[in-house]
Amino acid sequence: MGAHDVLIVGAGPAGSIAGLILARAGVRVRLADRATFPRDKLCGDTINPGALARLRALGVSDEIERRGLRVGGMIVTGERGVSVEGRYPRGLSGVAILRRDLDSILLQHAVSAGCAFETNVNVSGPRVVDGRVIGVSVGPATIAAPVTIAADGRRSTIAFGLGLARHPVRPRRWAIGAYFDRVRLESDPGQTGVRLGSDWGQTGVRLGSDSSRTLGEMHVRRNCYIGVAPVGQNLTNVCLVRPSQPADADLRDPAALLTRELARDPWLGDRFADARMIAKPVVLGPLAVDAVPGSFDGLILAGDAAGFVDPMTGDGLRFAIRGAELAAAAALDALAHGWTGVHARLAAARRGEFSRKQQFNRALRRLVASPRAIDLAALGSRVAPFVMRRVIARAGDCG
Repeated sequence: MGAHDVLIVGAGPAGSIAGLILARAGVRVRLADRATFPRDKLCGDTINPGALARLRALGVSDEIERRGLRVGGMIVTGERGVSVEGRYPRGLSGVAILRRDLDSILLQHAVSAGCAFETNVNVSGPRVVDGRVIGVSVGPATIAAPVTIAADGRRSTIAFGLGLARHPVRPRRWAIGAYFDRVRLESDPGQTGVRLGSDWGQTGVRLGSDSSRTLGEMHVRRNCYIGVAPVGQNLTNVCLVRPSQPADADLRDPAALLTRELARDPWLGDRFADARMIAKPVVLGPLAVDAVPGSFDGLILAGDAAGFVDPMTGDGLRFAIRGAELAAAAALDALAHGWTGVHARLAAARRGEFSRKQQFNRALRRLVASPRAIDLAALGSRVAPFVMRRVIARAGDCG
């Protein structure tokens, strides 16, 4: 294969979007991944409205929207039977789609734009000469390029190999994800206002009345939260996130753990009584990754390699997509003008783009960790529903 201007390691959403933008700009891009596509990946399978808007702006959303389910908002429940339901404003919606399908669609767009793509490329680490990254090592060989974009995920071989990423002491959470069929979906009578449930005494608040769209679900419990997302074809994505350690005995049998948590949950137990787990669950953790100060000429981090949290609001893909756009802009900057100031400008752009939403997500996680706070949120929604509408809109990046 001939010389390329940019080597992108990792062909998930961040790598594919960065490659797409660069190829459209006339840059010679080599995109490499250790996997063969399509491939499965633990994910909530939901694209929020803000992320979907970016995909539309890039002209790559048509097939995604055609194959996915529209998601019109969120249901959040607490331990004591309280639920708050909110719709995205102004008719906006997100999309639920299998991650394997999403990644394959975005990769195909990148290839169609001109990226050269290789599978089964097992990168063993960055290749550094005189303090500059000149490419990556693949066994005894080197793949060289003037610019390398590390989009190789939250376990980035490149970022960790250079000391640019670490797992923080807190939060220390692990995720268990699986797909089920035969799940009974939550009924939606299309009410507006306050709903008093009769099955286990729950108090619900509904904001909006469009029952034609799927709703995402987040069920907050004392030491965990459970995300539920129908993804079509009679499949439902379930992801349990909880504090744990690698040696935790429960993680040795994740299927039993997930089944037990669903069965004993008052909101989910009946709905999953006849459900079937269709494949072994995937375990991932610790989830959080911090990008630490430091930079190397020749290298740009993107996607989860640039830092990862376990967002509750479907932000992961928006961070990946918008972060890829910023990484591509930085690569074009470096190719045109050299590396002076590139990392500082990229860091400033990322702070401007993400810092407020990251603060919002941290505050939201603290809020939902308290059963009393969920009760108060439901009460506040009854008294001033516009407040919860604004929270839902902010959570979905609705602009």
